[in-house]
Amino acid sequence: MRKFCVVLLAASGFCAGTAPAQVTNVPLTKLEVFEAQTGMVMVKGSGQIGSLAVGALNLTIITKESMNVGTGRKQYGLAIEVGENNLLVWKKVVDYDEIDSLVNGLNYLSIIDDKVTALPAFVAGYVTKSGFRVGAFTSQRRGAIQLFLQDYTTNSAKILVTPTQLAQFLSLVEEARKNLDSLRAPH
Repeated sequence: MRKFCVVLLAASGFCAGTAPAQVTNVPLTKLEVFEAQTGMVMVKGSGQIGSLAVGALNLTIITKESMNVGTGRKQYGLAIEVGENNLLVWKKVVDYDEIDSLVNGLNYLSIIDDKVTALPAFVAGYVTKSGFRVGAFTSQRRGAIQLFLQDYTTNSAKILVTPTQLAQFLSLVEEARKNLDSLRAPH
């Protein structure tokens, strides 16, 4: 019994010192599934809406339209790319039908305050199907609320943003939605 307890304590100590695991088995977005089709011609259009510098990182919003030439069927969405020194750090795809809830999440997090809970610390976040996470947290009641963006699937480092930068990011997402709305409108 004593040997079992020592092994259990050693194992729990080992686990406590490890980093959080990556989120696995993240479902693909509709756009990613659509674009992964084989055996036909696929046209993938994209257009950069804008970018936002956050320290050494550059966040870029790109609209996406993909079409199966054989059927004429199309899928729409946007991509959020994070780069550093002209290298892609991570990229997340957001389906068109998920953009409204992303905008609502961004709006809520932009006005969140410490009255959201009676407890002294909190974390609040919105995560898209592909694992793009936007959130807010504070570690003490009187501390400033920190806003962040993150690749939740790899548990990447949080990209801390100011309220102004979050508002700029929200504006880019809204502009992308308007651009996609005009593409989807019957011509």
